[in-house]
Amino acid sequence: VQLVESGGGLVQPGGSLTLSCAASGFTFSIYGMSWVRQAPGKELEWVSGVNSGNGRTAYADSVKGRFTIYRDNPKSTLYLQMNDLKPDDTAVYYCTKSSRTTWDGRSDYRGQGTQVIVSS
Repeated sequence: VQLVESGGGLVQPGGSLTLSCAASGFTFSIYGMSWVRQAPGKELEWVSGVNSGNGRTAYADSVKGRFTIYRDNPKSTLYLQMNDLKPDDTAVYYCTKSSRTTWDGRSDYRGQGTQVIVSS
């Protein structure tokens, strides 16, 4: 299993970024997926998840209304569109694979992460 994130960078407050996670080594379409993040000096924080099958999504309150998670199963790629970014969104963002079809299963794999810095 391999998960490779990309799309991070430096952005001003109020700006937007779209993160990508290219998955390989497993049947992407049948597993739930999530994004988590870790800010400097803080614990890992779940951000958003998406089920396989019905594509149902869920978001942390801190990003609801600003972030959108979606998946492209034929491309085995997970995305996180981030709008209206705030300095508190600064973190390393990781995509994770669930052990089940739903995003809330035990996470069994995680990528290497992509850094997002929100600063003026």
